[in-house]
Amino acid sequence: MRKVLAISIPPTVRDLGEFALIDRINAGRAQGPAVRLGPGDDAAVLTAARGNYVVSTDMLIEDRHFRLDWSNPDEIGRKAIAQNAADIYAMGAEPVGYVIGLGLPGDTPVDFVSRLADGFWAEAERAGGSVAGGDIVHSAQLVISVTAFGDPLGDRPVTRSGARVGGTVAIAGRPGWSAAGFALLSQAHQGVMRRHADSTAAVVVAAAAAHRAPRPAYDLVRAAMGTATPPEALTDISDGLLADLGHLAAASGVAVAVDSAALRDPDLQLCAAELEADARQWILTGGEDHVFAGVWAPGEAPPPGWTLIGRIEAGRGVAVDGALYRGAGGWEAFSGSDSAK
Repeated sequence: MRKVLAISIPPTVRDLGEFALIDRINAGRAQGPAVRLGPGDDAAVLTAARGNYVVSTDMLIEDRHFRLDWSNPDEIGRKAIAQNAADIYAMGAEPVGYVIGLGLPGDTPVDFVSRLADGFWAEAERAGGSVAGGDIVHSAQLVISVTAFGDPLGDRPVTRSGARVGGTVAIAGRPGWSAAGFALLSQAHQGVMRRHADSTAAVVVAAAAAHRAPRPAYDLVRAAMGTATPPEALTDISDGLLADLGHLAAASGVAVAVDSAALRDPDLQLCAAELEADARQWILTGGEDHVFAGVWAPGEAPPPGWTLIGRIEAGRGVAVDGALYRGAGGWEAFSGSDSAK
C-alpha cells in the first residue's frame, strides 16, 4: 500500500479574510500611553499632550522601495516605521502613534503579514509610540503607507527654517551606509559574486543591513532636545546629505558649508574599495540612512554623539570644501533609478 504524504500549505490572507487578519495582527499588542483608543472602532483616539501634533506620512511600494528577495518581512516592517519615525524626530518631536495602510495580494502568506507586523512593533518600541490602527486592502503588490503622530520634545517643533549665519552643522549617524548596501545587493542580484576579505566581511554585512532596515539615532535627538541649547534647525537625511542640507539652506535663507574631511569613514572606504566605488559619493548623495542633521546657534557646540561637519554662512546653496556643489545631491522620486532595483 502506498503512503500518502499530507502536505501542509501555509494559509494566505485570502484564506484567513480581512477581519481575522486584523485580529491576528493586533492580538497581544499593548498600546502606548498616548493612544486612548486603538484598533477596533471607526478611528483611533490619541492625546496631544502639548496641544500640537507633528504628523508625517510615507509610503513604501514593493520593487520601488524594497525587494522581497533582498529583505525579510521583519526588516521591511522596521524600515517602514523607521523612515516615518525619523521624520517626526527631525521636527524635534517623539512619535506617540502610527496608523498603517496595507495593500496585500490575496496569496500573501499570513505568516508573512505577522512577521511584517512584528517589524512594525519592534521599531515602534525602539522609536516610541504604538500602532494605533490602519486599513488593509487587496492590491497587486505589497504597499505600505504609514502615518506617524508625534509630540514635540520642546516648547515647539524644530523646523528646517531656523538656521542662522554663524551656526554650526552636525550630524547624528553615519551617512552613506544604505547606499553602500544598495550597491552590494545590486551586484549580488546581477550575479556579481565577490569573495570578501575577512577584514571587510563584517563591513559588508553591516552595509547590507543598513539598507534593509536603517537604525536612526533617535536617542541622540532626544538627548539634544533635552539640553539647555537644543538645535535651532533639524532635518532627516533621507534623500541624500547634500540634497537635504540644500532643503534646510533654502528654508532658512542661508548657505551650508560642508567639510568633507569630517565625513570620512574608514569602514565605508573599505567597502567602497571592494566594489571599486566612491565612498565620498555615497556619503554626500546616498539616501535612506535617516541620519539627522542639526544646526546649533552661533557659538554653541553640538552635544556628545553628534559629529560637527560644517557651518552656516551667508548666501545660498551647499558648498563642499569651499566649492558650490552643483551635481545631483540625492534622491528625487520621479528621476533616477529605483531604490530597490
